[in-house]
Amino acid sequence: MGNRADDEGTDVTIYRKPLTDTVHADTPTGAPEQLLALLDDLGFERRTLPIPGPASVWHEAPAHLDEDAKKQLATHAVPWLHQAGYVVRIDDDVWDAAAYTDAAAAMRNHSTPAPPRAVAAAPATGRPARAHRR
Repeated sequence: MGNRADDEGTDVTIYRKPLTDTVHADTPTGAPEQLLALLDDLGFERRTLPIPGPASVWHEAPAHLDEDAKKQLATHAVPWLHQAGYVVRIDDDVWDAAAYTDAAAAMRNHSTPAPPRAVAAAPATGRPARAHRR
């Protein structure tokens, strides 16, 4: 089962799922645990669909975040992923230039990746019962 990262030849492809407000971070089939864990640390929620063969794994921005916070989360992840040596593609509709600048500054001041402050502080009210933060 392919995904956008497989199709585009990237390590991570970040985009808004068509006709929804869900922001996805797709990784290639069989992506290393180190990459998946980095996306977890950056605030994305891991999803897994067991299928024959390798499980289908992807990440999503938490559903309880508003549109601006989802953009901040998506863009904030890019410099951290680049620093770790990954090839990233992010769609224009989830890009936030200010969030990128803030993330680059945070990288100079902190050695551990984390979600942007605004996202980490967002209340989790309205989160669907089946959603889990990892």
